[in-house]
Amino acid sequence: MDLSIIHVLWLRQVKRYYRSGSRLIGTIGQPILLLLALGYGIGAIYRRAGEGNYLNFLVPGIITQTVLLSGVFWGIIILQDKRFGFLSELLVAPVRRVQILIGSALGGSTICVMQGLIVFILSLILGFRPYNWALVPAAFLVLVLMCLALTSFGAGMASMVDDFQGFQGINNLLIMPLFFLSSALYPLNNVPEFLRIISTINPVSYMVDALRTLLANQSHFGLTKDLVVMAITFVVCVTFAVNRFNRIQI
Repeated sequence: MDLSIIHVLWLRQVKRYYRSGSRLIGTIGQPILLLLALGYGIGAIYRRAGEGNYLNFLVPGIITQTVLLSGVFWGIIILQDKRFGFLSELLVAPVRRVQILIGSALGGSTICVMQGLIVFILSLILGFRPYNWALVPAAFLVLVLMCLALTSFGAGMASMVDDFQGFQGINNLLIMPLFFLSSALYPLNNVPEFLRIISTINPVSYMVDALRTLLANQSHFGLTKDLVVMAITFVVCVTFAVNRFNRIQI
């Protein structure tokens, strides 16, 4: 496998992100709004209910929401490359398709991780404090695994459609339920049974729970189960991406 090709494609994605100021502003704007509106708005109610600091509970969910949107919607970059012919030129080159996929997905994952770190830094400014700073590097590794899985899923979805509207429609149909039906915004201890079952089979719940365990010392499923489900999700997403990318017609 030619690592130089992977490096070039990775670097291309990272440079495109840095040159797009609007994407960076969008990364910062929505999480700040959610942290302020939910962290301080609902936080008072959460505290009066005796559940502790809601901001500490919320931050892992907002980080997950940020990388979920960024990772899956990264597939739009593939659609742009398809629309303007750049992807066709790559596919006819003497390069294995899996190398093209890996290079692009790693670039998208790097951007995704950076956005998650930006949200983490913003949360520190707003008052969030990790339970144990020694566990922050482990949380970073969990974040990397999440981003690799999500960008792979986004790449697979983008490989199946040919227009932006179709891609956005499919992803909105998937992303919003995955986020709101996870444990990102509320604990699962006292929710209705049907909602608990849906959240339990939702892989995003385990991503949130792993981050929450490492950053806030709050866990519902247990870190071991979180990591097992995340590893399975990663394998499924990568397999899906490779399969769909290999089926793209030139």
